[in-house]
Amino acid sequence: MNTIEQTEEFEAWLDGLTDPKAQKAIAREIVKFEGGLFADVKAVGKISEARIHYGPGYRIYFTRIGNTIYLLLAGGTKRTQKMDIERATALAAEL
Repeated sequence: MNTIEQTEEFEAWLDGLTDPKAQKAIAREIVKFEGGLFADVKAVGKISEARIHYGPGYRIYFTRIGNTIYLLLAGGTKRTQKMDIERATALAAEL
């Protein structure tokens, strides 16, 4: 079982989504992470990006700490992908 932690920025992004179905889709993905299922994930520099196939193409940016802890850094959409990756990379560098 993996431990999933969230940055305040990630929590604020998720809570700020106005589409409850999007929030549920993202929450389902996080539950999968806890069980070790990382589908549609790729490395983007020193962080990883998980794609959520719902709505405008939601993204979750995260990093791994140790063997079983994953820190959700930031979230976004395909449209804001470049900026979101830069922000998540900066957050990871602060660790």
